[in-house]
Amino acid sequence: MLELEHGFRVVDTHVRLEPDADQRSGDAPGTPERLEREMHQAGIVRSLVYPGEREGAYLKANNAIARMSVGRPFVALARINGPRDPDAGTGAKLRNLTARRGEEHTTPADVEQFAYDDRFVGFMLDPAADGLPDEAVLEALEAAGLPVLVRGGTAFGPDELERTILPVDVPTIVAHFGGYPLDRDLMDRTIALLGDHDDLYLDTSFVRFREPIERALREHPDRVLFGSGAPSVHPNVAIMEILTLDVPEDAMRKVFSNNPGRVIDALAP
Repeated sequence: MLELEHGFRVVDTHVRLEPDADQRSGDAPGTPERLEREMHQAGIVRSLVYPGEREGAYLKANNAIARMSVGRPFVALARINGPRDPDAGTGAKLRNLTARRGEEHTTPADVEQFAYDDRFVGFMLDPAADGLPDEAVLEALEAAGLPVLVRGGTAFGPDELERTILPVDVPTIVAHFGGYPLDRDLMDRTIALLGDHDDLYLDTSFVRFREPIERALREHPDRVLFGSGAPSVHPNVAIMEILTLDVPEDAMRKVFSNNPGRVIDALAP
């Protein structure tokens, strides 16, 4: 694919990097070599990366993506998990009463270690896939104060987000405008949360609809961050979706660079 010429400085807040990707061919999807090449084609200068879903602990996976980020325009998020069910139903509440952290789950010591390891700039959490951390881990996250990227959507909607994660006093980036996959009602409800939570941000990965992004930029221009969703989506495609919005160039500049740089120092110019 041809390189894009858009004139913006662009950073990407949502890229999945597989921990075993460096063991495959450089042309395979998701390898660091191919991701780096595609980011260059799209004019993206830095990208937040995190490991994909897996069973068990994420310690080795986190260390693997941090290692693969060295010497590349990647900065790593440490993926975390927990024993609690994020569902608000009665059954989940009962299970959570007796839920205990296992050997595979993130501990407060893990959070502290990642927070003071300069290879990581924050955390990533997919509650529907990995469960919710317990209170001790959430307190450790708050003490660390680093940003947390949370996957939002039909399996973990705005109500669950507001009930479980937003009370933790950290910058929170909700992936996919909180509406994965393509649920416009959830996107609208997540946008509405921006008015009540000053440290809440939305990334544009897999949004696909113009109206929610344009609405969020009109109402909260400093809270929208560009995320490509690579390698599932080529970053050229994700960038073109922003470039074709009916918004001023200044708004695009905020999405592509200024807003992410305010939330995550490593993405600043």
